[in-house]
Amino acid sequence: MQSESFIAGKDASLESSIGTMQARLEAAGFHIEERSWLNPVDGVWSVHVRDRDCPLMFTNGKGASKLAALASALGEYFERLSCNYFWNHYYLGEQYAERALAEGGRGFVHYPQERWFEHGADGQWPAALLTPALQKFYNPNGSIHAAALVDFNSGNAERGICAIPYVRLRDDAVVHFPVNIIGNLYVSNGMSAGNTPAEARTQALSEIFERHIKFRIISEGLCLPDVPEEVIARYPRIAAGIAGLRAAGFGILVKDASLGGQYPVMNVTLLHPHDQGCFSSFGAHPRFEIALERALTELLQGRALDALGGFPEPGFDLDEIASAPNIEIHFVDSSGIISWNFLGTQPDFAFHDWNFGTTTAEDYAWLVDRLHADGRDIYVADFTHLGVYACRILVPGMSEIYPIDELEFENNSVANDIREAILHLPELDDDECGDLLDTLNDSGLADERLVAALIGLAPGDDAFWQDLRVGELKTLLALAVGDEDAIAEGCEWIRHFGQIDATRRRVYRCVECLLKLDEDSSDSDGGRYASALHSLYGADTLRQANALLDGELRFFGQPALGLNLDGSDMHQRLLAAYGKLHGNAPAS
Repeated sequence: MQSESFIAGKDASLESSIGTMQARLEAAGFHIEERSWLNPVDGVWSVHVRDRDCPLMFTNGKGASKLAALASALGEYFERLSCNYFWNHYYLGEQYAERALAEGGRGFVHYPQERWFEHGADGQWPAALLTPALQKFYNPNGSIHAAALVDFNSGNAERGICAIPYVRLRDDAVVHFPVNIIGNLYVSNGMSAGNTPAEARTQALSEIFERHIKFRIISEGLCLPDVPEEVIARYPRIAAGIAGLRAAGFGILVKDASLGGQYPVMNVTLLHPHDQGCFSSFGAHPRFEIALERALTELLQGRALDALGGFPEPGFDLDEIASAPNIEIHFVDSSGIISWNFLGTQPDFAFHDWNFGTTTAEDYAWLVDRLHADGRDIYVADFTHLGVYACRILVPGMSEIYPIDELEFENNSVANDIREAILHLPELDDDECGDLLDTLNDSGLADERLVAALIGLAPGDDAFWQDLRVGELKTLLALAVGDEDAIAEGCEWIRHFGQIDATRRRVYRCVECLLKLDEDSSDSDGGRYASALHSLYGADTLRQANALLDGELRFFGQPALGLNLDGSDMHQRLLAAYGKLHGNAPAS
């Protein structure tokens, strides 16, 4: 009989967990490939898994063994499927956006339990949305119009604001959170899947604690106490991994991040002697051993030993270190700046040899009690439609990844009103091109912003959509309507920006040159300079530049993508996967 492998914090064997998840994924039509296995030191494994049919749907797993890493990756895959996170940054297409209207208001965009709220012209948030206290929290100045809460994925302003019911653990009250707020502020924080609710919720809450305490430590430049070597030695597998990193020449600091035994967080920091880079990794769980193991495996997830260079040196400017951009980088890949204060030898807290649970039920209860004792409210949404328990937990005031004011100034719904025009770009007439250009000029959108990300398009291998920026789009619109001042301004921006397809950049340089030659001579077609222009730019570039200026070529001949994104193969794969998830694949 084959033995089964059990690890702390899990309510089933690794073999059973993996088998269940793999079977459920196959049954739902998802074909998962294991890729990029790494085992850089003893006791540390990581793996990258992705869907064979849609490689944008991928996750990473880590653990102290190969099985633990695979279970981690599959668990993360399930949480992202269950919480629709794989589609968080993408437009769902007209079929899903308008499904509810086509089905007389009965269809759903995100989940069957979703609820839609009308938003009036006065901009007031619907009274039944959230709670009065939460409305004040998310909209402290009352300056965010209710229309800004229309979700990015459907952009369905006609139907209103889509919200998902969450249960407040303190009193079991049901509170409806807008999909827009969840996607803008919380992204992937607080999601988990597991063998039991207690196991998954423990993981989700541990993740929330980890990021919150990590951000506090980094932004305040706190100095943490070292974990004594005799304590590390209790856990031979963890000790072996640390020893392996030190033997490879890295400085490794192991620190107690519990802030005096208050929170279930640990830290492992790597100091690189060759480039003086500093990389700080955190892990959290109510059990000391699991938290420490997670900090170590997170440090090496997806990284071989020769890929540990390139992190920034420690910094001295605490304002820069505490800035929102630096904190956001620490969320994305932990590659932000760490304060020199963090590396000092006079800790702000004494070391605590803590442990807060021995079973998943105890782990979960302790985390909930800790948050309630801190005056926090916990909101939970459960998802079981895929046959594996998953949840998403929100702790307002603690689990946000992005600042609250992004709802007003960086809300992803800003593109909802212009998405349709951009998806039909080649079909716009001159007036419509002019209107879109005016809208972009008035929007305050940064010229360097990627248009695909702005409208929620998965560009795949399409070079035009991969790197089309707002500044270039404005230039193309100016060319379409013949606005020479705007063309010149756009070409100058493109020349200085640089991160645009080299072939198109050359065309814009040629356009700019032709405009200046036209200004400086009566030879409007550049005929006097034809030979030199041909030598400098080549026949094809010169032809395209003249065609753009003459209006014979618009938007480099790109076809319209359409509201169902039929022109993007990669986006069609995403929509097909969404169809599998909800048992209603898009019609071909």
